Amino acid sequence: MSALCKIIFATLLTYIFSLTTLYSQNDTMYIMKGGAVVGKYNVNTQIDSIIFYIPVLANTVTDYDGNVYNTVTIGTQVWMAENLKTTHYADGTAIPLVTGNSNWDTLTSTSKAYCWYNNDTTNKITYGALYTWAAAMNGAESSNNNPSGIQGVCPTGWHLPSAAEWTQLSTYLGGIGVAGGKLKETDTIHWLSPNTEATNEVGFTALPGGNRGDNGTFDLIRQYGLWWTATEFDDLNAYYRRLNYFNANVYINNYYKMVGFSVRCLKD
Repeated sequence: MSALCKIIFATLLTYIFSLTTLYSQNDTMYIMKGGAVVGKYNVNTQIDSIIFYIPVLANTVTDYDGNVYNTVTIGTQVWMAENLKTTHYADGTAIPLVTGNSNWDTLTSTSKAYCWYNNDTTNKITYGALYTWAAAMNGAESSNNNPSGIQGVCPTGWHLPSAAEWTQLSTYLGGIGVAGGKLKETDTIHWLSPNTEATNEVGFTALPGGNRGDNGTFDLIRQYGLWWTATEFDDLNAYYRRLNYFNANVYINNYYKMVGFSVRCLKD
């Protein structure tokens, strides 16, 4: 039992014993707030079970822009539980914002750029930004190490995960055939129905931010979540991971480096 649980348990026992002193009725549970009784139940006839939920305080990380992200521990890895939305690198260097389709269409595999889906800043809050691979890497060479060693666009103390690190995540969750469901946010508020087998049981809260194609068009929001890795396939393409609304798979693919995908960072 952790120290926190011991403290909570000891406090609970003390509170129960104090109620026993104050109230002599047998088999009765009293609910207190501010020193006053706000509820009274007979444990023999009115209650089947009592469940105590202990809140888990989420750790957070803050990027250069001041955006604060929840984080989650999955196995031995600590992930951001939200898509990245920074517009600067950790040293304060601005990432180029590209809005027009014709301007995005001129990008190459070495172009750094970001945007919001449909150039709508309201998408920033939920889905984060879409980055080219060069922007996500910030000029670093490809890595499939574990850990990748590539800070890239991530805050200080964090890095862009390699393909190997994404594989570690999916393997820990039972393999690529089921891990996607355990990573996806539940319900169909953000994911398109039926959001098959979504449980979010590890708190990763994967969201379908869609993508921006190499010609500048936006596509697949609410249908696909797509995240860059730090691992390239060749000079023009890099590996990414994809989750879908219609199954629980984690797909391993590669695509043009000039497209815009989401980013999740991993703690060093």
